[in-house]
Amino acid sequence: MSLAHLLARHAQLTPDRDAIFNGTALHATYGQWAERSAALAHRMQAAGLVPGDRVVLFMRNHPRYLEILWAAWWAGLVVVPVNAKLHAREVEWIIDNAQARWVFVTADVAPDALAGLERQIDVETTQADALLAPLSKAAVAMPTVRQPDDTAWLFYTSGTTGRPKGVMLTHRNLMTMGLTYFVDVDPVSPTDAIVYGAPMSHGAGIYAIPHLMAGARHVVPASGGVDPAELFALGRALGPLSTFAAPTIVKRLVDHVEETGIGPDDAAQSFKTIVYGGAPMYGADIARALRIMGPRFVQIYGQGETPMVGTALSRAHLADQGHPRYAERMASVGVAQTPVQLRVADEHGVNLPVGDIGEVLIKGDSVMAGYWRNPDATATAIRDGWLFTGDVGCLDADGFLTLKDRSKDLIISGGSNIYPREVEEVLLMAPGVVEAAVVGAPDPEWGEVVVAFVVTQPGTSISTQALDQHCLAHIARFKRPKCYVLVDSLPKNNYGKVLKTALRAQFAARQNESTA
Repeated sequence: MSLAHLLARHAQLTPDRDAIFNGTALHATYGQWAERSAALAHRMQAAGLVPGDRVVLFMRNHPRYLEILWAAWWAGLVVVPVNAKLHAREVEWIIDNAQARWVFVTADVAPDALAGLERQIDVETTQADALLAPLSKAAVAMPTVRQPDDTAWLFYTSGTTGRPKGVMLTHRNLMTMGLTYFVDVDPVSPTDAIVYGAPMSHGAGIYAIPHLMAGARHVVPASGGVDPAELFALGRALGPLSTFAAPTIVKRLVDHVEETGIGPDDAAQSFKTIVYGGAPMYGADIARALRIMGPRFVQIYGQGETPMVGTALSRAHLADQGHPRYAERMASVGVAQTPVQLRVADEHGVNLPVGDIGEVLIKGDSVMAGYWRNPDATATAIRDGWLFTGDVGCLDADGFLTLKDRSKDLIISGGSNIYPREVEEVLLMAPGVVEAAVVGAPDPEWGEVVVAFVVTQPGTSISTQALDQHCLAHIARFKRPKCYVLVDSLPKNNYGKVLKTALRAQFAARQNESTA
């Protein structure tokens, strides 16, 4: 059974049920969705594409994204979702590495032809209309049979530290993720609706799977992105929405509620559930979100290598304010999701005692098959079935995982380990500070020193001396930054993750200029 059978099932059971919306306008029922996907699948096969071939989706969020995605699976193909903000040369590298044959684009993302392909289709053209035009019922074939361990989704990592790696996710991986959602994240009913504000090429897009499993509605904002006013209006029109969002998007939604005076009760009319993850959510930020928007948040932790499946901090956990360790739990990423095992280990893979900091390891049916055409990287990442995530954290006695940092972001100064997130949490407590990112910089005496990049509220003046006094009042002296850099903004990828590699380079250039 493949992921395409999920769509075929609902097309048979509830063909007239509303399925895909473009803003508030109905784009397709479940029956129409299946007809278009099956038609495109037939035409791709007729053009010579065979099961296992790769097709690229390089486009902004669009109602046809879902139709093309399931068409590819209907034909037994492998989807290569690509970040719509990548440069054409970066995309061409992925196309070449994936050995892709076709690409589907929107003209705003790819106005020119991409190299290395047999065919490029703009999804907003008559060419796409013809490819998606339903066939006669006699010509429609059932989805191509694929095995659970066949690759379905070839997801390329961000590549912030080098060339991206292709993560091979199987039908089993994604089916596991979909079923797990109902147990560990949020129940879904056919009357629910998921809105795609964050990029559909990432986690937001694969959350289409559990919502399709439940026969729910799928809403693509007319803007194709995150406009808080638009999202709240969509929720009021179509019923409370669920969505996946990076912490930066959560902050924008919370800011909108606060600025407009909507209030928790009115917010509940627009949003049922906001699942957040993909980057750290600091304790003060989630506390504010809960206060302003009410109990509609769930945190998940998972990597592209175990898609959206690692841990979950449930709505109940976030609401349990009477728990004696509530503050610690709120700063964690929750407990292991149902289908995975989780442990914290040393560099040799040996389990560490409760509370000790080490690398996070995950095992289960959500863990990737490996990296595409990269057996060495696969062997490094997966050992005895355990995914070595590269994330650093610790477990408490109840199984709650608290992340410290990526292992590459650990700062070792004078032989002492310093976890940037701990310092960032303290900086965010300082009056007037809205964002902070901490990195290590080479130092001839200490090995590394702590450098803090700080963004303050507009119109707020704060001195580095005041920041230093604040840190000295809250953390050990050896952990405090040796240098504070006040900036207007932090460099981020499209998913809201701060690009610490860029910050290190920025600081190095700054040092070179000062010594020139």
